[in-house]
Amino acid sequence: MTTRIGEASPPVSERRVVGNVLRGSIGNLVEWYDWYAYAAFTTYFAKSFFPTKDTTAAFLGTAAVFAVGFLMRPLGGWMLGRFADRFGRRSALVLSVTLMATGSLMIAVTPTYASIGIAAPILLLVARLVQGLSVGGEYSTSATYLSEVATPGKRGFYSSFQYVTLYGGQLLALGLQLLLQAVLTEQQLTSWGWRIAFVVGALAAVVVMILRRGMDESASFEETKASGTGKDAGDKGTLRALIKYPKEIALVVGLTLGGTVSFYTFATYSQKFMENTAGIPRRTVTLILFCAILVAAILQPFAGKLSDRIGRRPLLMFFGIAGTLLTVPIMTLMGGTKQPVLAFLLMLAGLVIVTGYTSINAIVKAELFPTKIRAIGVGLPYALTVAIFGGTAELIAQALKGAGHESVFFYYVAGCVLVSLIVYGTMRETSKTSELDKKKRPEPELVSGREG
Repeated sequence: MTTRIGEASPPVSERRVVGNVLRGSIGNLVEWYDWYAYAAFTTYFAKSFFPTKDTTAAFLGTAAVFAVGFLMRPLGGWMLGRFADRFGRRSALVLSVTLMATGSLMIAVTPTYASIGIAAPILLLVARLVQGLSVGGEYSTSATYLSEVATPGKRGFYSSFQYVTLYGGQLLALGLQLLLQAVLTEQQLTSWGWRIAFVVGALAAVVVMILRRGMDESASFEETKASGTGKDAGDKGTLRALIKYPKEIALVVGLTLGGTVSFYTFATYSQKFMENTAGIPRRTVTLILFCAILVAAILQPFAGKLSDRIGRRPLLMFFGIAGTLLTVPIMTLMGGTKQPVLAFLLMLAGLVIVTGYTSINAIVKAELFPTKIRAIGVGLPYALTVAIFGGTAELIAQALKGAGHESVFFYYVAGCVLVSLIVYGTMRETSKTSELDKKKRPEPELVSGREG
């Protein structure tokens, strides 16, 4: 008689699950630290690459580079997703963090506009393109890996750690910013101190690259690899195989649209919004953002565990309804207050609402696709949607502010969430139809890897 983890499995098996989730999550944490260090330190290096007396114009330049970096995410989702479906989740995760280390090091050593002229923003752009390629592959592969190695019945809980570490990466970036603000002067930070963040990111990524070589491969991938022959083997991770699932692709786009716009509005753009619109001091804004994101990170596994009990769809509906109705009031009040406590509470309210999406979006998408195309199925349509809508959120916000119509952006965010709400209202509960739990195994979905 076979047993399932969480019922009568040996304790060591659960420890293997936790160990692999931790290894994958630590790598995810460093990847997202590197990605968000750019957003966190933009206020210090913007004028180094885009010299101008207008702060909004300088922010607009760095926001454009931030948005262009997102354009590489679909390519990364396709390339590394295909790689993960054909050669394994572990190898793809090692490759993605290697690319991130390269991009961070480039930003750390790139001279300013005053030193090399137009070559400075060009090199900054190239570095962000490399990082975009990395993040596009990281999301799809880590979401797939965490969903496949998780204990059946706890997939929502374990998969939620993707956003725990995503928020954690942003917290590390903000924490380092608070530390540097405490030990360096404003002039030192603007002149050279911001480079420290990218040096730290590059070194951490190298360490993670070594750690990830010792991760276990998921048994779902190994079983598909062993059983696939002929035409079926050649279809692994291909666009030809993916287009056979048009409904699932459309669902990923609809699921992601409102979530990504809302997430990037509250988790990244709000830093510039509170400083540039509300007029709250920069260091206070950093502290507000740090505290709010810390609470949001803690909430993720609780929401993920709740989804294992009541399903994924109720949480998505909560996000859709609350996001549609409350985004405009929250952003309006946030832009008009100079009270740090109120600004914190408003931002936290936005992140709590977004938790209905962030805590389970990875597992919901993974539950839509079969193993042979899961990584590319999760990654490519998601990355396309994030590139078009998430990556341009701050750019649109800054452009509307520059045109004197900033409040229009609040309605844009709410409208995007409304579109996703319509999708949530028509979709089926994915946790009951997924291929992930069709096979009951006596052990977690793991295949021992080499120690790195």
